[in-house]
Amino acid sequence: MARTVIFAVMTDMSRRTFGKIVGVAAVGATLPDIPTHMTLPAEDLCYLSAVELAMRIRRKDLSSRELVAAHLARIEQVNPKVNSVITLVAEQARADAAKADEAQARGDRLGPLHGLPVLHKDLIDTAGIRTTHGSPFFKDNIPKSDALIVSRVKRAGAVTLGKTNTPEFGAGSQTFNTLFGATRNPYDVSKTCGGSSGGAAVSLACGMSPIATGSDTGGSLRNPAAFCNVVGFRPTPGRVPSDSSTWSPLSTSGPMARSVADVALFLSVVAGPNAASPLSLADDPARFAAALDSNVKGARVAWWRNLGGVPVEPEIRRVINANRAVFESLGCIVEEAEPDFSGVDEAFATLRHLSYHSSYAALARQKPEWVKDTIRWEIAEAERQSAADVAHAMERQARLYADSHKFFEHYDYFVLPVTQVAPFDVNTPYPTSIDGTEMRTYIDWMRSCWYVTLMANPAISVPAGFTNTGLPVGLQLVGRHRDEWSVLRMAYAFEQATLHGKRRPPVVG
Repeated sequence: MARTVIFAVMTDMSRRTFGKIVGVAAVGATLPDIPTHMTLPAEDLCYLSAVELAMRIRRKDLSSRELVAAHLARIEQVNPKVNSVITLVAEQARADAAKADEAQARGDRLGPLHGLPVLHKDLIDTAGIRTTHGSPFFKDNIPKSDALIVSRVKRAGAVTLGKTNTPEFGAGSQTFNTLFGATRNPYDVSKTCGGSSGGAAVSLACGMSPIATGSDTGGSLRNPAAFCNVVGFRPTPGRVPSDSSTWSPLSTSGPMARSVADVALFLSVVAGPNAASPLSLADDPARFAAALDSNVKGARVAWWRNLGGVPVEPEIRRVINANRAVFESLGCIVEEAEPDFSGVDEAFATLRHLSYHSSYAALARQKPEWVKDTIRWEIAEAERQSAADVAHAMERQARLYADSHKFFEHYDYFVLPVTQVAPFDVNTPYPTSIDGTEMRTYIDWMRSCWYVTLMANPAISVPAGFTNTGLPVGLQLVGRHRDEWSVLRMAYAFEQATLHGKRRPPVVG
């Protein structure tokens, strides 16, 4: 079993594209304009892309030992300010990095992530490393086996550094729990980082890891990416299959990184079929490592209107809408249009209640004081609703899928905000009103994300700019069902045209 160190801090290049990574597939990347054999200071190593780091390790310009040491030093320096890494396995990481270097010296076949550091969300099982789910029920839980996504990342050669903070059982888009407290936004530590993959997003933004795993039901890959100026990709359900045999498309795991190219590389590793998962997609994931290009001329882009009357803060609206000109400059045909989201509020909530009841009702009965009020509310709502309610929700889900299919026969992409609000006070559990409109529940402020969840289409959050007070805003790009590659291409084109993700957070100095 790995020896773990637990953090519980509650206070305060010029660009060119290279062709391929040997033995894997081609990848697109942004490379720094520096001599090939120059030794970089640790600070710079921590902000190089995963694609570039993988290439340097393969060329033997950089060792996994050096890279892991640099990231462990960054965690030691910055984590006390933001509380994103809550379990650190430094000794194990150093040992695994040494093994990675030794394997390369022997001439062993190298995986696409060979020697790269990675952090895993604390909802995801990691063998021998504490996995708490942010809950007192699991505060001493040491899984005996890895989740499928962790197994795939390990098989690709990555080195686990530790676990990142998450809300209790991933409920809500604000990262805090009774075990470790709140994770803070690196652009303003008085604000939230979002959630539920909040610890992952903060760690990426601060250079604590080049890649991180996350998961998403109502926006948990996309919301924290938007709040922390990184990239989070919710793939089509089944693209990154789960370990379970569930038929529900609401939740999925996915990749997070600081750039679209890194997310694409990461997706090529974690995607792929799994016979145990009924939603699993059989396509070869190697295509996601192909070189990305920014030629999207002629693409038809549907620009959001108001999502059927969903309230959005004026600053979010301003920043997102300012980017319409970017798509037009890329040669896209941009028109205002959006799917019909009427009735989705009730449908998503009904299906979400069911999932929480099946997962946590037994625990809540056992020790209700150990379960936060919003989860107890989800369980109570599941017990209140009828079979007819569930039938209506499933019918609306099916109709939205059919409507979305028709919508994307005319458009290639749908663009809308990731979030309806900017990062808010870290001590506020969730917004209770937006632009004068009351929020009835703890997830109403995230409708711009979970409307897309119910569509079952791939959606990515890319940095889109900043509010007048310097807080990050994310743009949500939705593509056709199962067409992740197209979404990655457009996201890459937008990223390269704007470079918003290059702005580092003040907390790193």
